[in-house]
Amino acid sequence: MLRDKEQIAAEQAWYGSEKVWLVHKNGFSLATVVKTETGSLPEGKVKIKLEHDGTVLDVDEDDIEKANPPSFDRCEDLAALLYLNETSVMHSLRQRYGGNLVHTYAGSNMVIINPTSTPSMYSEKVMHMFKGCRREDTAPHIYAVSQSAYRNLLTTRQDQSIVLLGKSGSGKTTNCQHLVQYLVSIAGSTGKIFTAEKWQAVYTILEAFGNSATSMNNNASRFSQIVSLDFDQAGQVASASIQTMLLEKLRVVKRPETESTFNVFYYMMAGADSTLRTELHFNHFAENSAFGIVPQTKSEDKQKASQQFTKLQAAMKVLGISSDEQKALWLILGAIYHLGAAGATKAGRKQFARHEWAQKAAYLLGCTLEELSSSIFKHQPKGTLQRSTSFCQGPDDVGTGDNSALECLEAMAAGLYSELFTLVISLVNRALKSSQHSLCSLLIVDTPGFQNPKLAKRDRGATFEELCHNYTQERLQTLFHERTFVQELERYKEENIELALDDIESSTSLSVSAIDQASTQVRTLARTDEARGLLWLMEEEALQPGGSEETLLERLFSYYSPVDGESKGPALLLKSEKAHHFLLGHSHGTDWVEYDASGWLSHAKQNPASQNAAILLQDSQKKNISGLFMGRSGGATVLSGSIAGLEGGSQLALRRATSMRKTFTTGVAAVKKKSLCIQIKLQVDALIDTVRRSRVHFVHCLLPKTETSAGDLKVLGGPSSRSGEIVAHRESCDNGLMQLDVCLLRAQLRGSKLLDALRIYRQGYPDHLVFSEFRRRFDVLTPHLTKKHGRNYIVTDERKAVEELLESLELEKSSYHMGLSRVFFRAGVLAKLEEHRDIQTRRNITLFQAACRGYLARQAFKKRKIQNLAIRCIQKNIKKNRGVKGWPWWKLFTTVRPLIEVQLSEEQIRGKDEEIQQLKLKLEKVEKERNELRLNSDRLESKITELSSELADERNTGESASQLLESETSERLRLEKDMKDLQAKFEAMKKQMESMEMEVMEARLIRASELNGEMDDDDTGGEWRLKYERAIREIEFTKKRLQQEFDDKLEVEQQNKRQLERKLTDLQADNEEVQRVAQQLKKKCQRLTAELQDTKLHLEGQQSRNHDLEKKQRKFDSEQTQSQEEVQREKSQREKLSREKDMLTGEVFSLRQQLEDKDLEICAVNLKLEQMEAELQDLNSQETKDEASLAKVKKQLRDLEAKVKDQEEELDEQAGTIQMLEQAKLRLEMEMERLRQTHSKEIESKDDEVEEIRQSCSKKPVYKLSLVFQVSHRDVETEKRLRKDLKRTKALLADAQIMLDHLKNNAPSKREIAQLKNQLEESEFTCAAAVKARKSMEVEIEDLHVQMDDISKSKQALEEQLSRLQREKNDMQSRMEEDQEDMNELMKKHKAAVAQVTLRHSCLSDRYTEPLSKSRYDTYHDTEATIRCISRYMTALNFTSAEFRKTAVYQTLLTIVLKENLEKLTEERDQRSASENREKEQNKRLLRQIRDVKEEMAELAKKEAEASRKKHELEMDIESLEAANQSLQADLKLAFKRIGDLQAAIEDEMESDDNEDLINSEGASDTDSEVEGRVDGVKSWLSKNKGSAKNLSDDGSLKSSRSVLQPHFPLLPHRMV
Repeated sequence: MLRDKEQIAAEQAWYGSEKVWLVHKNGFSLATVVKTETGSLPEGKVKIKLEHDGTVLDVDEDDIEKANPPSFDRCEDLAALLYLNETSVMHSLRQRYGGNLVHTYAGSNMVIINPTSTPSMYSEKVMHMFKGCRREDTAPHIYAVSQSAYRNLLTTRQDQSIVLLGKSGSGKTTNCQHLVQYLVSIAGSTGKIFTAEKWQAVYTILEAFGNSATSMNNNASRFSQIVSLDFDQAGQVASASIQTMLLEKLRVVKRPETESTFNVFYYMMAGADSTLRTELHFNHFAENSAFGIVPQTKSEDKQKASQQFTKLQAAMKVLGISSDEQKALWLILGAIYHLGAAGATKAGRKQFARHEWAQKAAYLLGCTLEELSSSIFKHQPKGTLQRSTSFCQGPDDVGTGDNSALECLEAMAAGLYSELFTLVISLVNRALKSSQHSLCSLLIVDTPGFQNPKLAKRDRGATFEELCHNYTQERLQTLFHERTFVQELERYKEENIELALDDIESSTSLSVSAIDQASTQVRTLARTDEARGLLWLMEEEALQPGGSEETLLERLFSYYSPVDGESKGPALLLKSEKAHHFLLGHSHGTDWVEYDASGWLSHAKQNPASQNAAILLQDSQKKNISGLFMGRSGGATVLSGSIAGLEGGSQLALRRATSMRKTFTTGVAAVKKKSLCIQIKLQVDALIDTVRRSRVHFVHCLLPKTETSAGDLKVLGGPSSRSGEIVAHRESCDNGLMQLDVCLLRAQLRGSKLLDALRIYRQGYPDHLVFSEFRRRFDVLTPHLTKKHGRNYIVTDERKAVEELLESLELEKSSYHMGLSRVFFRAGVLAKLEEHRDIQTRRNITLFQAACRGYLARQAFKKRKIQNLAIRCIQKNIKKNRGVKGWPWWKLFTTVRPLIEVQLSEEQIRGKDEEIQQLKLKLEKVEKERNELRLNSDRLESKITELSSELADERNTGESASQLLESETSERLRLEKDMKDLQAKFEAMKKQMESMEMEVMEARLIRASELNGEMDDDDTGGEWRLKYERAIREIEFTKKRLQQEFDDKLEVEQQNKRQLERKLTDLQADNEEVQRVAQQLKKKCQRLTAELQDTKLHLEGQQSRNHDLEKKQRKFDSEQTQSQEEVQREKSQREKLSREKDMLTGEVFSLRQQLEDKDLEICAVNLKLEQMEAELQDLNSQETKDEASLAKVKKQLRDLEAKVKDQEEELDEQAGTIQMLEQAKLRLEMEMERLRQTHSKEIESKDDEVEEIRQSCSKKPVYKLSLVFQVSHRDVETEKRLRKDLKRTKALLADAQIMLDHLKNNAPSKREIAQLKNQLEESEFTCAAAVKARKSMEVEIEDLHVQMDDISKSKQALEEQLSRLQREKNDMQSRMEEDQEDMNELMKKHKAAVAQVTLRHSCLSDRYTEPLSKSRYDTYHDTEATIRCISRYMTALNFTSAEFRKTAVYQTLLTIVLKENLEKLTEERDQRSASENREKEQNKRLLRQIRDVKEEMAELAKKEAEASRKKHELEMDIESLEAANQSLQADLKLAFKRIGDLQAAIEDEMESDDNEDLINSEGASDTDSEVEGRVDGVKSWLSKNKGSAKNLSDDGSLKSSRSVLQPHFPLLPHRMV
């Protein structure tokens, strides 16, 4: 109690002082805000006092964040923090991690910090603590995530998936193992097929073949995997499978420095026994290896590796992998090792460097050395790409002559290991698969984490494989952003819910697009300006002749790098100072990774040696190797050489495999699926698509710190090694707080966007249900509404019903929101409602159990009463049996009765045998029909499968054709655009040429006129010279003036430019200041908004608590009122009791008075008694006198007592007899009354028949009269009664004989009725089958019509396209002809002009050779000037002609290109026509199928009509026969009743007859013989009918008659039966 007071005092002190976190570069510190006067500090500054040393500092407001009270230090859910900020979250995580609480809820997600040791929190006892619990009732744990996903799977029957995110070494694979172990242990499996031991063996094998030591993790997974658990209807694991992708197979042959290859090599080299070493030739290891695979040197490492190899062999045995299969695996691994030891070189040709090791490898693979060498080194391309240098290699390794040979060897080894790993996954899935029916699945996704060599203090660039793993994590992070932010906000928008949220930052799509952004032109390989991702650029550069890493990075930077002067923020791709290096920002720019792109283009080119690996293994001479790979080659276990483990026996596994194959066969993937770079994107697409179809649960694994050195890397295996990935020992709580790297933790939180997810979780409505589902689920909480509306109430308005339900639940208004189709709840509200529902459900179930137990108890009591009555009845019957045990008739009855039963049982057996034969025939017929129907269904299913496959092929072909058509269309549009540009240039050149020709002609004319003028008059030359000089002077003056004006204007513009530059500088400074202030204000606004939202949520929490308190207060008031009412009732009852007490006191007084009176009476009686005793003494005194008389009296007394006992026994017997007679009389009276009412009409109709029977019986009256005379002297009444009974007996026997004859002649056969019913059932079944077939055929016809419509539409579109292309071809040809004609005309003009100029030049030269006079000297100079001008014109003309020739050449080239395009279009037209012909043939085939289907439909319709007609006739026949049968059965029942009466009469006659001699006389024997004759006649007729087997109904009547006769003739078995 004292501690509670201290906590309360501490919390009050905390709330009294404003505690904050001071954020600095080394982490954060707790401080207290010091209150200061207003204006004493600059704006934006706050004075704080540090808690650890008391230092007072003035800091910015942006550097502090509010702190939570100490009670929130180890809060289980980060969404429950009072103030949600980055530092508070990190403080809670650090406190929990220090207390070894590594799991924390983050809203709907889970945060796990990798523990420093293997704690006891993963035991089986802890598993059962989480079994069946809800998420709100459990502490944060990885088992809670698994239980939540399993619970959702059972309740919603929807697929679930758990995705683990985080850096390498953060414990993702370990948590994946915990998830699988929990599900297998808790859910169980049918027949315990899947056990924890088996899954432990699976992970042992996967860690051996897929894990290795890296710079960040000493046991890192080098592949991505999807663990699929399929559950059945009962929630048990029915089947399982594992799909793997992105295997880092090149790690076998090369890897970064200080890193190792896969663990299995070290296990095998250290743990193989002597026999296996001899088989693998491991007695001596090579000194060096081209692959770097060398045995370990330390003894401790060897011992651990040997133990792991033993564990690996045991795991394979658990999974059912035989010794031969294990030996095949070891042989392939040994061959890979020997290939590395053999090496490769190029001495004239490519060959092995050490042939003895190559010979060992060939022997292990089961082939010859020549076959192995040809598979590796032959059929290689001449110009291989540069070997990858992204891993640490020496400078001499690059560019040497044997790079090509070593690349071939590495490709073969990588291909062998890839095939081996795929085989291992197939063997694992073989052990996990099952044929049981599965309902839904739970997927667990585990991928290698983010990897950055800088975190491990490695001075190297990241490799291409690390880029692929980081890209996978980025895609999963994008999926988390989509599910957490995008879908939630879209749902709120659809439901018209306004939510005040800050701007959510964009996802990691920028860094993802820099890697995988696709091109719109699928088939083009040209370098265009369209932005594409790194994978697409690698493919293009690898196929280009001059492609290199330099051009690759230049193009990548041109698309995604920032502009000069731009920081890292906006862009996520930067250049590095090193050559072939670049920086890429992952996790929203919080994790910058430097990549080394040297040799990356080699990853984009397929090496044939890797493809020959599978063929080499399939053709192996070792049967254990070839058998494994030949069996696997037939199935589709590997998708495009990338995704392994697609085999599976369950329906869900086949569905997942089909989905992944669809990713590789639709859209761009159908064209690019064979590209090695694009396969990476397709694999990740398949992974994301598989996860996106389910409900995803995210688990964020955080890395506490990165203190891993190169010397600490050891090859460890098994799950135990993963638990010690970070630190090897467990420290105390205080030291644990210091183990966290705050900067690393902050970067991981920012990269994962957990704070934004927590904010949208707190401020939004994360839980939502559809109106109808919410009403059905929580209607149990409001029983008064159910009573009000009734159980059969039909809800017309779900929204109104939900509103009424919420009002009755009295929820806070701010805790829920009504959408258009859903009701949304704040976090935790739905969990509380679920808890209330569970409580109410338990209460209802308890009441139901109580009612059931009460009912069962009453039934048991009733049963006991019946048993008591039965016991008494049995006791009474036993007493009666003792009385008749010595009776002779009873002995006779008990002797004859078993014989009758034997005969009846034989007849029953024969009847059952016949029924069994009939049922067998019917079963054979049904089996035959079922087989026929099965064959028909198989045929139809195969037909549907064929049609669906054809349809899928057609769709794929259409999609690829449409893509090709789009690319060709875009190319044609580009060529048309170029052609238009060239035409425009040609037109401009033509116009320029025409203008130049006009100028030349004008110059010629002017020069000719001037020459003519100079020849005519030499004096005019001076005037022209003066004019020329004057013009020259004017031009020079104008030039100077313009130059001066230009200089003045230039000076003015320069001054204006300087002023504008100054203004621009000032504005830029102002803009930067404004941006800085805006950024600060934005940060402050975000901080204040977050605080406001926290305060608002806190206020809502207080309001909800107040609401709960008000509810509790109202409940307390109602309980108080009830208590007061009970007190009032108690008072009134006390008063009533006091009054009753007074009344009882008066009664006691009166009783005392009566008691006194009784005492007086007793005294009087005592006096009388004394007097009687005195008299008795007097009588005793006279005893001696009367001894003789006393003996007589005693004898008489004994006689009387004996008589009394005899009379009592007689009375008891008579009473029992009377009771039995009364019961029999009552039963007979009831029976007679019923018979009288039901058969009165029949008795009247049989009167005539009775008279006839009397006449027939009048032949023997003498014996009857003698019998009457013999009996008459004894008893006249007996004579009359016997005569009456005899007449009635004869009449009844005659009636029975007539009825039996009637039945014999007219009764229908049961066999015929059964046959008719069978025919009716067959006709109904045929009719139903015909209707079903007709419907299926109609559906097929509709589908075929739709397909025909689509084909016709596509045909019309192709025809239109073909006509359009034909028109374009004609237009192009016409334009080419016009261009040719224009070109010919221009050539003609050009030739004429050249000839004319040549003639003119020759004339002038001849003229100049003559002696010139002085008068012509000036003319000569003018002529020379003219010649120079002409030469200039000729030069210009030659230049123009050269340009024209270039234009003509270009036009010729364009013509060639157009012709090629025309040829392509022609070929395409031919292909279209061929495809059109195929489609026509297909249409004809479909039409034939439609006609066949229609004919079948017509036949089925006829059969249906015929079957319906037969069915109607059979129904009419059956109705008439059933009516006749009912009437006959009624008559037969009447006859049997009359026979029963006859039997009763005979029994009465025999019992009432006292003289047995008269009964056994001859007359009686004659009468009995007559009766026996009639009965024998009936039996013979029945046996005849039974032998003919035509009237089964008579058999049933005979059996029933015997069953009726048997209890009524117990005394005459030898006569009547």
